[in-house]
Amino acid sequence: MTGAEGEKKPARVLVADDQTVVREGIVMLLGLLPGVEVVGSAGDGEEAVRLVGELAPDVVLMDLRMPRCDGVEATRRIRARYPGTQVVVLTTFADDESLFPALRAGARGYLTKDAGGDEIVRAVESVLSGNAGLSPSIQRRLLERLSEPEAREAAPVEAPDGLTAREAEVLVLIAEGLSNQEIARKLHVSTATVKTHINNLFAKTGLKDRAQAVRYAYAKGLVRPPVN
Repeated sequence: MTGAEGEKKPARVLVADDQTVVREGIVMLLGLLPGVEVVGSAGDGEEAVRLVGELAPDVVLMDLRMPRCDGVEATRRIRARYPGTQVVVLTTFADDESLFPALRAGARGYLTKDAGGDEIVRAVESVLSGNAGLSPSIQRRLLERLSEPEAREAAPVEAPDGLTAREAEVLVLIAEGLSNQEIARKLHVSTATVKTHINNLFAKTGLKDRAQAVRYAYAKGLVRPPVN
């Protein structure tokens, strides 16, 4: 960012991560980097959204796995309400299943949590200059995802009852009659992960079984009935 007299202003950054040690470590590292000013930190997605409204940071470094409101949903809210703030997601593994939903929600880049100072500065500068802070491998995978027929044809549907994008996706696949194992293969995740998503979406919606889930998906417009 550049000031009135051409002097480059530091990028104002907010850090969101539910693990205190990780969050404080990132804040400490950022404090040592040139061109970066830490304006705040959040312990979950709800707090991140609130602090963006209060502090108007240039960039949020957003953890994906957080309680109350995960990084994907927090990214979606921030980009909708505060378009002047960019989001770079933080993930433990580069193949995190939430990475692509976060990019669809409006995140402009990603960093793994073991990223060094130079990588963080490059990612922040990239998104502030209007570029995507993505590695070539992630860009290739993103293009592959977007080129899949399902990705091109799927119409975005607002997830009801606080469901995350992934939970809504799992619900749709349940309504289409897929088993947990089939859902896991389709989403490239483990069966245990699918079960976790199902437990979460059942808890949020009050559903008791898969039959209720199918009726709910149709009622909420997540799945359209077949045309005869």
